[in-house]
Amino acid sequence: MAPWAHAQSKRTVKTINPQNNQRVWGITSPRHVGVFTLPEHRLTQTCVNVGKLSGPGDRVHFSKRDSPGKRLSLSSGRASHPPSRAAFLRRPRKHRPPRASHHYFKYCKISALALLKMVMHARSGGNLEVMGLMLGKVDGETMIIMDSFALPVEGTETRVNAQAAAYEYMAAYIENAKQVGRLENAIGWYHSHPGYGCWLSGIDVSTQMLNQQFQEPFVAVVIDPTRTISAGKVNLGAFRTYPKGYKPPDEGPSEYQTIPLNKIEDFGVHCKQYYALEVSYFKSSLDRKLLELLWNKYWVNTLSSSSLLTNADYTTGQVFDLSEKLEQSEAQLGRGSFMLGLETHDKKSEDKLAKATRDSCKTTIEAIHGLMSQVIKDKLFNQINIA
Repeated sequence: MAPWAHAQSKRTVKTINPQNNQRVWGITSPRHVGVFTLPEHRLTQTCVNVGKLSGPGDRVHFSKRDSPGKRLSLSSGRASHPPSRAAFLRRPRKHRPPRASHHYFKYCKISALALLKMVMHARSGGNLEVMGLMLGKVDGETMIIMDSFALPVEGTETRVNAQAAAYEYMAAYIENAKQVGRLENAIGWYHSHPGYGCWLSGIDVSTQMLNQQFQEPFVAVVIDPTRTISAGKVNLGAFRTYPKGYKPPDEGPSEYQTIPLNKIEDFGVHCKQYYALEVSYFKSSLDRKLLELLWNKYWVNTLSSSSLLTNADYTTGQVFDLSEKLEQSEAQLGRGSFMLGLETHDKKSEDKLAKATRDSCKTTIEAIHGLMSQVIKDKLFNQINIA
């Protein structure tokens, strides 16, 4: 150990290696006498308040804990967080949202790592629902999801049930993660809705209410892996529930999504008991590099796949569900023609017919996109004219 690498108290320092005049970062503590060094050009998250170093013995320490210059960059500088990582990650349990504010959290940021793990897990389940837990932190009105892991649960096509083994696995995973330096707390749970959209069912609402009551802050994320493959973009939603007995104010119409006929009743009964958060995604410089490497390796699989073949069963189910909705609307319109003076009945029938029309447009557009991609690939690889 070099003499310049001694330690008196735990602190983060920047110094110069006298052997190669290289600036390095280090963390010193009385328990581990020495400095864990990292070359400056490898440091992606920079810390300021650094003075001029003129010799091997010079050191520059951070000033006060709440110094405005001490910041760590997250998501390409869009959000900044205090450098004391352990103290910051303890915030979720200390800083709960105000009880009077039922709409406190408005934003949800998901890292590329967590998103990739959740989508792959949901896709591996096929037509069965899967479930997992998310780790992260809170920054004001934003819930930041840094990582996720799958839970060993029993899933069906309509629900997912967590047993005692899942709770034991959950506690052991979080404890082991802290031992290797991952200090994020549990900030939410996710599960999949294969083929029927991102929303909370009655069971999901009850589960999320319990989580918010005893593990606040907590968020529920729903992923539809089938529609993700069909539409070519991630179909994901983040939700939080209102307290029991709370009536939310009337809001404008939300974004329309197709709900299967056998799920409409469950969707409509509980749709006013929760609200959606605005979801965005971010990635670090390391995530960006890893994704580029993955793309360079697996771009052939993406080019050779076909959404028409992958989601053939899903498309067939969409057409069958659409035919049932049209038959139901036609029957109601036929009965309404014999019932005079019931304008509300006619309006409801027309509203159902309009929704069925939008569903048919969505299914048609997805099929056309799949056909267009096949035609383009056929033109590129199968119809090459050699002069």
